[in-house]
Amino acid sequence: MSDVKTLTVDRDEAGMRIDRWFKLHFPGLGFGHLQKLLRSGQIRVNGGRVKTSTRLAAGQSVRVPPIQITDKRQPAPQTPATMRDRRDEDVLMANMLYQDETVFVLNKPAGLAVQGGSGVNRHVDGMLEAFRDRKGSKPRLVHRLDRDTAGVLVIAKTRSAAAFLGKAFKDRVTRKTYWALVKGVPKKRSDRISTYLVRDEDKERMRVARHGDPDADHAVSTYELVDQAGSKLSWLIMRPVTGRTHQLRLHAAHIGHPIVGDAKYFDVDNWDLPGGIQNKLHLLARRIVIPHPNGGKIDVSAPLPPHMHQSWAVLGFEEKTADELEDGSA
Repeated sequence: MSDVKTLTVDRDEAGMRIDRWFKLHFPGLGFGHLQKLLRSGQIRVNGGRVKTSTRLAAGQSVRVPPIQITDKRQPAPQTPATMRDRRDEDVLMANMLYQDETVFVLNKPAGLAVQGGSGVNRHVDGMLEAFRDRKGSKPRLVHRLDRDTAGVLVIAKTRSAAAFLGKAFKDRVTRKTYWALVKGVPKKRSDRISTYLVRDEDKERMRVARHGDPDADHAVSTYELVDQAGSKLSWLIMRPVTGRTHQLRLHAAHIGHPIVGDAKYFDVDNWDLPGGIQNKLHLLARRIVIPHPNGGKIDVSAPLPPHMHQSWAVLGFEEKTADELEDGSA
């Protein structure tokens, strides 16, 4: 038996029904007992009586009467699922670039999907179950990367952070920088690419469309040439102004310089990879600058994934070259 308590509703619990709130804070409390406490007025919110269906607001005070909880449950046995959660947590922690109480940023490996889909059994969203807290809340995705794109992926730890960051992406107040290895060398050292994009008939690809075509969305990207290996390959800094599916990949192909290893949009006939270059997508979400939910900003960069690091070594590219360009335009 415990004394009367007064608990404050967290901002991430805003909008939650009071029965759900009690289930999260007092999992051993039976629903029937909870209803009895509500009916008798022993549970109050800001001093007033409430019903089971009452929804809470951030900052409200909840009076919690003495509650007798008999929880005879034994610790859950170690199952393949719980062991998998531990492995998932280890993988995500090993790829952590930044974290605080509301946000963390992952260095997503190339080949790991962000969300589930047809034929996808393992993905970041599912792996985040390993971080589900005692209140039943798990970290939330706020943007996406293609499965074969490596690099910075921002995750919100709380609902309020997810709402804030989601709005930041929607309002385009983030700055995203990508590195790409492309075929050939663009005639212009820097340029702006503006097209309309629509999903192709096979649903797996996007294609360039005309203004006014059904479901076509405007897409804008910019690029800068960093370095080149003769006339066969070049390294571009690419920045998406909008955030359309496969935007950078399709824009690179649209200007005649598809990204090396792009299975969907690299359609150049009779072109062979130079020796030492792996046939994997050479696109890295290198850096993100985004407002922080608590003020200030998050500015995080990801290293080259192994296959791109190998290519950079083969081609003699030096990372500091792009860093100097990026710092100069910051």
